[in-house]
Amino acid sequence: MIKPNQSLRQIVRELRKHPSILSKLDIAQATTTLGLTSASTGQPGDDCAVLPTKDGFDLFSCEGFINAFVKADPWFAGWCGVMVNISDILSMGGRPRYITNAIWAPNVGQAQPVLAGMKAASQAYGVPIVGGHTNLHTDDLQLSVSILGHAKKVISSFAAEPGDVLICAIDLRGSYREPFDNWNAALTKPPIELRDNMGILPALSEAGLVTAGKDISQGGIAGTALMLAEASDVAITLQLEALPHPDGIDMARWLRSFPSFGFLMTARAENAEAVCAAFQSRGIAASTCGDITDGSFVHLKSREGAAQFWDYARSPYLNLAAKEAPHA
Repeated sequence: MIKPNQSLRQIVRELRKHPSILSKLDIAQATTTLGLTSASTGQPGDDCAVLPTKDGFDLFSCEGFINAFVKADPWFAGWCGVMVNISDILSMGGRPRYITNAIWAPNVGQAQPVLAGMKAASQAYGVPIVGGHTNLHTDDLQLSVSILGHAKKVISSFAAEPGDVLICAIDLRGSYREPFDNWNAALTKPPIELRDNMGILPALSEAGLVTAGKDISQGGIAGTALMLAEASDVAITLQLEALPHPDGIDMARWLRSFPSFGFLMTARAENAEAVCAAFQSRGIAASTCGDITDGSFVHLKSREGAAQFWDYARSPYLNLAAKEAPHA
């Protein structure tokens, strides 16, 4: 909901300066130094590296976690290490296969809850942990997790086209894992439901019903819409009242939240109903919530009017256009 005393422009200003949105700008610093662009091997800018094989595509992804989050909620951080990597694979129409981890901790006692969370998630989702790296003699507790998956047909961030519609699917049956903006709708689910839900996006991809997509990650709906728009070189108008939205949560927080199961997808208008129905049949909220047009902006729109959230032509976000690496 939009608070009565909070205008659309205030929401935009709050989002533009929030750390969860601004943190993605760090990606451009790394890719510039490495000389990576969207045309590089693996297609940087997608949620996973895309590696062609004889029978489809291997998908490889890696997530690092904010130190404050790992220290404050180590068991859930371990769980999230598995969960968010699975989401990256699913967002691209893939099926997760194997997980590895890297953990740094001052001692074995501080490492244990992180590892226990990873083990619990691995068992719940049915995706095995097959190895990793361990250092129990460091100053800080830190976590990074990697995953390998496979897709017969890829859902890419680079394939949205003007004329498509934007679809948002989020499992709203959860709550915030305070004090962070993590919307947890996974821990209350039986493993069979978590595993069944992993089949939705691969089935949509293989049926050709989705044109592009990303998982809603750090940066929330707003940041993810911006990354999708920039990757596909399109504009997105996001209709706030049409978003799946939990009761009692203000819109500014919701737009930056990181859901345990949440995806933005594009589709041809004639396929939108079938895409939404695939999620709704499993109790996951899904709706058409925006339009894809020519341009370089993301607009937020409500009954109040419209406001520009970002113009990536003026202020590049991931900035994966062709560029040269600086000399060392």
